[in-house]
Parts: sequence; structure tokens; C-alpha cells
Amino acid sequence: MTDKEIDTAAGGAQTRSGFVALIGATNAGKSTLVNRLVGAKVSIVSHKVQTTRAIIRGIAIHGNAQIVFMDTPGIFKPRRRLDRAMVTTAWGGAKDADVVMLLIDSERGLKGDAEAILEGLKEVPQPKILVLNKVDRVRPEELLKLAAAANEAVAFERTFMISALNGSGCDDLMDYLAKALPEGPWYYPEDQISDLPMRQLAAEITREKLFLRLHQELPYASHVETEKWEERKDGSVRIEQVIYVERESQKKIALGKGGEAIKAISTAARKEISEILEQPVHLFLFVKVRENWGDDPERFREMGLDFPR
Repeated sequence: MTDKEIDTAAGGAQTRSGFVALIGATNAGKSTLVNRLVGAKVSIVSHKVQTTRAIIRGIAIHGNAQIVFMDTPGIFKPRRRLDRAMVTTAWGGAKDADVVMLLIDSERGLKGDAEAILEGLKEVPQPKILVLNKVDRVRPEELLKLAAAANEAVAFERTFMISALNGSGCDDLMDYLAKALPEGPWYYPEDQISDLPMRQLAAEITREKLFLRLHQELPYASHVETEKWEERKDGSVRIEQVIYVERESQKKIALGKGGEAIKAISTAARKEISEILEQPVHLFLFVKVRENWGDDPERFREMGLDFPR
């Protein structure tokens, strides 16, 4: 699509485009909100904290505007090298955006990491908006107090109250963002919803199923890579992925008794990947032990993270 075609893509109106960075504490609902606003699944969702590891871009069209949402890793107090890389990536995404959107879990309020994030936002020069999520679970008077406290700490342009889960308030948020972005041609084709390569998205989907299946059993020392991707003559695709863990005991957890866990993970991941690709998928999962993969620069590059020294 040429610039001229893009400029007239929305009925002749001057197009707008830009990047909106979602930042917030872990498990504030950023991935759920990005999927809601894009209208399709582009970021994995889990009840576990720190699920998103790198910046994932979800692309939405609203009127004459193309909004590129940057789902950043949750910001928290880092303990490991991987933690430091994730937090650095999140703040880097904020500084690269046209608009920064702070998402706060209304039930948790400004406790813990949210308070530290507000302090860090004071150093970010871009326009900032406050989005209070899960507002259907909190009394109106408490929401007003929370909004007032956050706006006292940081000069937000606007405050929105939404539910990422049921979509309440999201239309108003999209209307605002579409007008707040600068005029200019769209960055991506109209039908593209993410800049994540399919090999990487497929690995992210498997990682989500791993988290959902194993709950607290498997720690965060796991990583999924798509090693082979073969388009077959019958229209199907053969995918081979490796789940890397750090210890033999973790491998046993991932496999499960009689291979039960890995079969369930594979079935769930294959079904979702097939729905996204709209073609049959043959998915083969392997679990390998790679000690201290969290200190391997190559693994960080695979995840789209800079390796912190």
C-alpha cells in the first residue's frame, strides 16, 4: 500500500498513525487489553505474573488512524538477569512511543510496583494517559480516589476507566487515541494485526499453554523456540518446537506422568495455532535441559531482549 493509498484509506481523511506503549505492573491486564483493542489474539495471557517477556506490537485500525500498541513486559523489582532485561525493555518501549498508557489494576490500586512506576513515569517526556482496569470490581468512590492519587503523582492528559475483559470503556479509549496520534501514513498494511513473525507467535502460544497447564509446578525457568517450520504439499504445516528448562526435574514436570502434560500442552497449542493460520497443523514438542539458559545471550536474542551485562 502506497502512502497515497494509505492517506485515502479512511474515506479521503488525512490518516494518523503512531505507537502507544502499555506499561504497568505485572498482571495488570496489559495483554488482555491489547488483544481486546486489536480484536484478535496477539499477546499471550496467563494468570501468572511476568508472562510477557519482550515488546509485542498489536496493530488496530480505528477510523482513519492506525494504532500500534506496544505490549511491554510488566514492571517489577528485578532479581535475575532475565528480570532486568524485561524491565529495561518495558521502559525502553515507553520512551520510544508517541503516547504512554499506564494500566493500573483497580483492585490492587497503587500498592507495590505501581507506586514505583508512577515515580519512573515522571522522567518520561511523552504524553501520558491513565487507564484504570477492572473497574467493574471496585466501588465508584474508590475509583475516584485512585484516579485522584495517580493524577497527583503524574500529570496525565486523560484518565479512562475500563474493563479489558468485557470491553467496557474501550471505545472511548480508542476514540481518544485515534485523535491523539500524529498525522501521517500508516506503518503497516491494513490487514496486519501484529509484527510478530508466525514462528515466534507459535512459540508464544505454546509457552502460554505451558503456563496454563502447569500453574505453579514449573518455575519461570522455561523458554520455547520454534526450530522447524515446514509447509507441506497437502496444505498443512509441520512445526517442531523445543521447550528449554534448566534442570532434569523440570523436564519431568513438563512431560508429566506418562507424557500426559506435554500431550495436553501440544493439543491445546496445536488447536490455537491452527485457528490462527487457518490450516491444519502438525505440532511436535520436545523438552530439553539447558542449564543456565537465562545467562545465554542467544536465548535473549530469540526472545527479542537485549542481554544485560
